[in-house]
Amino acid sequence: MVKDTLRRLLTAATMVAGPMNASANDDFDGKRARLVDAIAAQMQATSGETGRERLSPCLERALRTVPRHRFVPPGLAADAYRDHPLPIGLGQTISQPFIVALMTELADPSPDARVLEVGTGSGYQAAILAQCVARVHTIEIVRPLGEHARKVLADLGYANIDVRIGDGYRGWPDAAPFDAILVTAAPEHVPQPLVDQLAPRGKMVIPVGSHHGIQDLLVITKDADGRTVMRSTLAVRFVPLTRENP
Repeated sequence: MVKDTLRRLLTAATMVAGPMNASANDDFDGKRARLVDAIAAQMQATSGETGRERLSPCLERALRTVPRHRFVPPGLAADAYRDHPLPIGLGQTISQPFIVALMTELADPSPDARVLEVGTGSGYQAAILAQCVARVHTIEIVRPLGEHARKVLADLGYANIDVRIGDGYRGWPDAAPFDAILVTAAPEHVPQPLVDQLAPRGKMVIPVGSHHGIQDLLVITKDADGRTVMRSTLAVRFVPLTRENP
């Protein structure tokens, strides 16, 4: 069953990756530009809660260039640049572009940063991060999704992204510490292994709360002495963080 699912996903990736005519590419470029304008407007509208009023230059460039349509099923490519989440199969979604942008901004990554993403999903968030940091380590527990994302990211030429199949709750100890950690699925509490793997002066952005309702998007900052400070930003709704063996 899993092999059949993976085969379908990889077939879909091949279909999306196939040749496109100039007008199709121009249409996607225009849609991306309008999406960035919409995200920028949302950043301003929510700045009172998030503390982030505008897009950083690096993030804006990433949003204008990363082809989100390559990270969604072929039948949804036309909707890829609408500012809402989309299903990617196996009960998972690609996050709303505004949330992808906001989480990236809240992590405040520097060009030399090493970042951990928990919940690879489609690979889109990793691709956005990879445009702005030195290296991205991303973990996906659903093997077909992780392998599919690894192939799409490789096809797009991302050499600074490492994809691992595994339990993201445990983090990636042998690659720690990380300057930033982004968690794209919601646990009911903050995983201690991720706190431990956050570097001094690092930031973690994570949705925390009930799997059956709204969660809080938290920013956790670790100071130079290893103490953490937690700040709540927006109410969000993410899929649950899946565990192998809790």
